[in-house]
Amino acid sequence: MPDPLPTAVPSFYSADALRPDNSLGLLMKRVMQSLRLQIDRRLAAQDLTHAQWLPLFKLARGDCDTVAALARDQALDPGAMTRALNRLEAKGLVQRVRSQQDRRVVKLVLTEAGHAAAASVPPVLAEVLNAHLAGFTEAEWHTLIDLLQRLAATGDALRDAAKDLS
Repeated sequence: MPDPLPTAVPSFYSADALRPDNSLGLLMKRVMQSLRLQIDRRLAAQDLTHAQWLPLFKLARGDCDTVAALARDQALDPGAMTRALNRLEAKGLVQRVRSQQDRRVVKLVLTEAGHAAAASVPPVLAEVLNAHLAGFTEAEWHTLIDLLQRLAATGDALRDAAKDLS
């Protein structure tokens, strides 16, 4: 993979020529809003909102297992994540279990109902993502994924470089 922080910064945008129809940020925001709306509509039957199905999905995949890890992963304030998890716990989908290795750490565990609810998420995600990719070829899809991965890696490198300066 190429260096995520290129030495030469392009000049694709200029302050006097910015337009909403070609703004990378606005276009990505529109796509994300559409994805989230369609996913939330389809998961409403399971009584799951974005703030709830995403942690369930992450917990089921084993990507995160604490409030702090979920908050970091989703770039949320730990308080906001705690509130979402409180709702999931009240629905009987998640339990908090104190770690046996470190009693200060509270692990998040899906209940049986939580596993069932989490299992409903991937088919909906696949359906909505595929619907948004209607008209794309497989090669275009691969190119889009590659470009977005490069953009994300550059963003990560910029964030990490800024942390190093502070």
